[in-house]
Amino acid sequence: MKSLYKIAAIGSMCSLLLSVLFSCEDDLPGVMDTTSQMTELKAIKIVNVGEAGNGVVEGTINEVTKEVSFPRLDTLTDFEHLRFEASLSDGAKLDQETYSVVFEEGKTEKVIVVKVQNEPRYREYLVKLRLNVPVFGAEFSTPTIYDYSSNPQGNPIYATFTGQLTRGTGFDGEHVLIVSRSGFSVTDAHLLKVSDLKNNTINRINLNVGNVAAGSLVVSGGAQINGHTYVANISGAAASPLKIYHWTDPTQLPEVTQINMATVPGAGTRHGDNVSFNLDQNGNGYIFYISDTGPVLRLKVSNYSQITEPTVLSVPFTYGQWSSYLQIGNTETYLITSNTQPVSVISSGGSISYSLGASSIPKGSDARVIEFNGERYLMMISVARGPGDVSTLYLYNITKGSSVADALANFEQTDKQPVYQYNLSTIPNGAPASQTGFKVIKDGEGNDSVLQLFAAATDAGFVIIEVPKKQLEEE
Repeated sequence: MKSLYKIAAIGSMCSLLLSVLFSCEDDLPGVMDTTSQMTELKAIKIVNVGEAGNGVVEGTINEVTKEVSFPRLDTLTDFEHLRFEASLSDGAKLDQETYSVVFEEGKTEKVIVVKVQNEPRYREYLVKLRLNVPVFGAEFSTPTIYDYSSNPQGNPIYATFTGQLTRGTGFDGEHVLIVSRSGFSVTDAHLLKVSDLKNNTINRINLNVGNVAAGSLVVSGGAQINGHTYVANISGAAASPLKIYHWTDPTQLPEVTQINMATVPGAGTRHGDNVSFNLDQNGNGYIFYISDTGPVLRLKVSNYSQITEPTVLSVPFTYGQWSSYLQIGNTETYLITSNTQPVSVISSGGSISYSLGASSIPKGSDARVIEFNGERYLMMISVARGPGDVSTLYLYNITKGSSVADALANFEQTDKQPVYQYNLSTIPNGAPASQTGFKVIKDGEGNDSVLQLFAAATDAGFVIIEVPKKQLEEE
């Protein structure tokens, strides 16, 4: 009986509901008119861009994701009163006349919510704003590599890098200099055009060595500077002359500078396993030799060819014969480095003002400071001395600091990781002569565009690496 009662009750309720529906049919509204309540964002502009507040940029609308993106905005824009101009559905309006946008410190992007209102409806859009801030430095993630080392990814190792015969190289962006003993009594010094090497082509430009002779070893080191070519011998004792050869034309006999080491007391007993040339655009500067026993020999250079004033400097540590003494830009400050001592900042007179910690970075040689596109880098090369070691080109960012000494002190407080490194060889090397070089290529407006890097080491070969400057990414 209970179930029958429920059925009867439900039936009565259904009859009542049908009666009400049919009796009210004439009072029901027709199809709802929604055209006056649409909330579509059809187009949008920012109309107060820039310091003057009169710049206009168009936004791109993704209606599927409800996202809006704009080109990067001038940092001098009034972001406290950012004004939009929008094309909207009839009757719709933005929820605010102006928007206050705050970029957190160190941030260059911000997403805000903009509402399109048409009572009682609204639709939200995510508006992405990005600052047009300058970017600095090199983009090391996209290098172009021209490899002639024993690294398997490139060309075969350059042929003269065998038997520890090639210990000297040079680089000026136009040519690579190869200085090879080719047997201790035979001289092989030649140039290679960088443009040829970039096309995987070897065309030797032999230097005229008709008057190259004498020394404990006839040739060992060298340098390529602004189109000028230098080759130096090894002076192993006071009785052995120190000779430097200078070419402006590889087909002609070189100018020769000879220094009688017997007239330079206290200079040490062996010079030339490595040699550091530091010349400006006018060919003025210094050449430094560091002897195997510690003293530093400094030579003054004028107009590329006048080499005078041999001076002996005493430095606090024994750096050894594979050391380097290289100028920082056009300053009076240099870096002294070797495979046994950490990088130090030193004056032209031998006074050290700052040294990196002994284990801060791998020990190496030919450390240089590079200024490129607003950033500063420390460049150096380590040399494999035993099993498990690697001959590696390293670059570290040392931008922060008013001077290089300050920058290295600040660098010590970081994780001290390289921003770029490239391995040349894992072959252990008993004669760790090694060289670095670089050139900053400018664009048509005189701005830094491409950074060329060079590294070479005995029995490891050489490599040229090109990295472009960083660019703002446009999405």
